[in-house]
Amino acid sequence: MILVLFVALFVFIFFAMPVFAALGFAPLISVAFFQPNLNLMVIAQRLFGGIDKFSLMSVPFFILAANVMKNGGIARRILEWAQVFVGHLTAGIALTTEVACMFFGAVSGSSPATVVAIGGLMYPALEKGGYDMNFSTGLITSSGSVALLIPPSISAIIYGAVTGESVGALFMAGIGAGVLYGALYLLYCLWYARKNKIPRDRKATWNERWKATKSAAWALGIPVIIMGGIYFGVFTPTEASGISAVYAILIAMFIYKEMDFKGLIKTCVDSAETTAQVMMLLAAASAFGWVLTIGRVPQALADWLIGGNVDKYTFLFFVNIILVIAGMFIDGSSAIVILAPLFYPLAMKLGINSIHLGVIMVANAAIGMFTPPFGLNLFVAQPLTGKKMGDIIKGVIPFVVISLAALMIITYWPPLSLALPKLIYGKV
Repeated sequence: MILVLFVALFVFIFFAMPVFAALGFAPLISVAFFQPNLNLMVIAQRLFGGIDKFSLMSVPFFILAANVMKNGGIARRILEWAQVFVGHLTAGIALTTEVACMFFGAVSGSSPATVVAIGGLMYPALEKGGYDMNFSTGLITSSGSVALLIPPSISAIIYGAVTGESVGALFMAGIGAGVLYGALYLLYCLWYARKNKIPRDRKATWNERWKATKSAAWALGIPVIIMGGIYFGVFTPTEASGISAVYAILIAMFIYKEMDFKGLIKTCVDSAETTAQVMMLLAAASAFGWVLTIGRVPQALADWLIGGNVDKYTFLFFVNIILVIAGMFIDGSSAIVILAPLFYPLAMKLGINSIHLGVIMVANAAIGMFTPPFGLNLFVAQPLTGKKMGDIIKGVIPFVVISLAALMIITYWPPLSLALPKLIYGKV
């Protein structure tokens, strides 16, 4: 049954069937042919059960908040604020791009949205500033991936929904990992600019910095509200998602006045479409994971690992290899929903912290967003840059290497991720 499950999945994907449909039909075929005693209605029940989780209520609100920020002038002001503070440094434009992505990621949680919002504005500036095409396309395509680690992270929410772990703890754990991930990108930008003698921009005056800060103050308040509210226990991550969406709408419509009612309606429709895609994917992946469970795949893997005396460090190494390969072909949310039910019980047996495992899986999902051949950010960046896909793939290779280095540090230095949630929540 399990062999048919995977064969059907890969055949469907090979023939360009949407991932959610492939994930849904593969378990249906497996149950129909190899579990005739089971009513096929159980698949429908599993589809619904996969999205019938309270923590997933935050997903549509964070998606809406990201789209409002992109269309309502909030993303542009964050970018302008980053520019006046780091634009004059060596690699100033590149640093601005990464810093802006980190801030936008901290209020959107969406990697493709970050590429669109920041990349669309910064790509022309990078080329004008003397950066070559490969570096510019690689930076634009990969920098948005940090949004999956910097909270709020939709991938972290999905991991929490699948495993039952605290989304708040996962958010806090993502801060250290996200800062490290972004810092390695910043160091590479500095090295590249010095090696290629990229000219600096002029230094902004303190008056210009004050004006940019004043203009972006409302936008910069969003991560403070989200993380501050969760940190001090004012509201849950799910409640924070609704508050962030309402706050972003009020800013875009009544403070910055760059979004009217018609624009809000269009943004809501776009957000609903994106939410539907995510939910269909989660529902289908839940049914897929259930068939793996009744096929005793997790138990078989556990017996194999325990019988082979595999330690937790080796286990995490293989987890990363599997997730990196999976990220080349399917999006991070799908990989988490499919593989988390397999890895989670094994990690518990080996004494691996469940929050740490979640951060590792989210970091892999971030890398998968721009890993060839099917990383989603590659296809988002292509129309933004107007370059051939082959050129974009060539440009992201150095950033894939840097991201893998960050992944190794995140994997084998647990305090980086666990220090903050332990401080806030105690034992995690």
